[in-house]
Amino acid sequence: MTDPDFESRERYRERVYEAFADRRQSLEDAIEAALSAGRERLGVELGFLTRVVDDVQRIEQTVGDHDRIRPGERCPLGVAYCRRTVELEGNLSVQDARASSSIAEAAYETFELGSYIGSRVVANGDVYGTVCFADGDERDAPFSEAEELFVELVARLVGRGIERREHERERAERTADLRAEKRRFEGIATNSFDVLFRVDTDGRFTYVSEAVERILGYEPARLLGELFTRHVTSPATADALDAFSRLLDGTAVEQFELTFHHRDGSEVVVEVNATPVVEGEDVTAIQGVGRDVTERKEREEELRVRTRAMDEAEVPITLADATEPDDPIIYVNEAFESVTGYDESEILGENLRLLQGPETDPETVATLREGIEAERPVTTELLNYRRDGSPFWNRMTITPIEDETGTVTHFLGFQQEVTERKRSEQLVGLLNRVLRHNLRNELTVIQGYAELVGDPPSDVDVGARIRRPVDRLVGLSERAHELETYAARDARPTRIDAAALLESVAAAHRERIPAATVTVENGTAPDVCAGAELERAVDELVANALAHDSAPDTTVRLTARAADGWVEITVADDGPGIPSMEAAVVEAGEETALQHGKGLGLWLVNWIVTRYGGSFQIGRQDGTVATLRLPAIEEDQPVANAARRPTVLFR
Repeated sequence: MTDPDFESRERYRERVYEAFADRRQSLEDAIEAALSAGRERLGVELGFLTRVVDDVQRIEQTVGDHDRIRPGERCPLGVAYCRRTVELEGNLSVQDARASSSIAEAAYETFELGSYIGSRVVANGDVYGTVCFADGDERDAPFSEAEELFVELVARLVGRGIERREHERERAERTADLRAEKRRFEGIATNSFDVLFRVDTDGRFTYVSEAVERILGYEPARLLGELFTRHVTSPATADALDAFSRLLDGTAVEQFELTFHHRDGSEVVVEVNATPVVEGEDVTAIQGVGRDVTERKEREEELRVRTRAMDEAEVPITLADATEPDDPIIYVNEAFESVTGYDESEILGENLRLLQGPETDPETVATLREGIEAERPVTTELLNYRRDGSPFWNRMTITPIEDETGTVTHFLGFQQEVTERKRSEQLVGLLNRVLRHNLRNELTVIQGYAELVGDPPSDVDVGARIRRPVDRLVGLSERAHELETYAARDARPTRIDAAALLESVAAAHRERIPAATVTVENGTAPDVCAGAELERAVDELVANALAHDSAPDTTVRLTARAADGWVEITVADDGPGIPSMEAAVVEAGEETALQHGKGLGLWLVNWIVTRYGGSFQIGRQDGTVATLRLPAIEEDQPVANAARRPTVLFR
């Protein structure tokens, strides 16, 4: 026979289960249904759900009427009936609240509930609050075990319902976030100039953004399911597969350049950044971004060509930073290093005035500076100095470089060594002055003697006296022709044994003037790097020394010695020395109204020595000392490495 009480209890349990099982209704409706069933099942006036946070009780839901227990009402946990309930794992049941030690006196005075039963609600492992049932009157009998189990069931199902609500809320928030992220991604993908892509582990496209149509000419849908390698150029396929293999192994690929075929047949360079998509321990896909860098690569190639052209140009080129104080040099090409002797590391960060020296014309420098300060192109010729101190003529052109705003950011410099041209110009001027001056003087002499021809006969041998200036003019003409001949020849540097050269010159003059003493002293000097015409220069100096000394026993000393990468050859005599005017003209490099050289021999010496990077000086001390300074060449050194550029003719 069926127990009616059991059936009744089961119906209430079923009502509670059904309330929480029905997903069509909200959690609040399910809790209200459970509280109503509990109130009926327990025969009490009130059922309610509380939320306990920071020792404060807040009424969440109620069934029944009580002026102090309504949704939203708060009170300190210490004066609440459920103070002890939240501490117990089971439930708290009170038959007579006035007499129970589990109910604080303040709680009874506040709420005036005679009987009470409650169980704590746990959600996600934390105490959420309590499910409580109460009545204004005391109970005649304690709550039964079945009633306590029923309240625990309600509390447990409420806790699960809260967990489910929070889980659904979190899931909804995640879904909303994902949808928002998807919208943002789609917006970015749609408007991005870069193509976003995803391929499966077979290398087939599973997603391609709209930018692919702009970059490769294909609609995104056209590429889905196709192997990405189908659109990679043949030369790039091997590298593409290697990168794909690394991605499948779990390694990201950054700034990897691949060349693709455009739909129109052209080639497009794409910079790829890709990462593997990992689920668990497996790579399930590859995703990344591709950027069209074709124009950038073309600009880079164009820049490389320009840079290579500048690097390999035969004209020295410099680039200075106009945005920094003192316009420091930031680039020089190899030709600049070759002409000046400075390495790039020595010149970068310096100003071009580093090339100036003691004989650089200040007015020319000022002209150059004015053009730079005015930010306008300027060209001038000035005397500069190489790293070894040797001077050279430099035709310098400085051009300002502007950015897109019109601001001058750099100065481009072209240096053109014009030493040979300047030497030729000086030589032509020299020949014109010497020939004009000497011709005028000798013709004046000839004219004077010619006038004697018509006078009465005298003892003067007019013909002989006329022949002497004529002979001098012929000799001068021959010397000028010789100088022009040497100037017209290309420089042919070679290895010259300094000792042998001096011995050869000395022997020739000993044979010509036996009374003279011509000695050679060679301090183990290295070979000289110069042209064969150097012997002619030394010969001229010895001939001059002998010619200017009327004594038959003139002594001339020829010496060669090493001097820190140079060889100094001296020709010293004990005669009266070269006339001071002649020496001054050669040292100055020009003639004046008061100073005129009588011959071209010393000019010839100077031309020969300076065209091989050397120098020529004349001193007077107990005779004349002429010093030739020429580049030395080591025993195993190639001539091309030892040869020096021509230096200025006169300083």
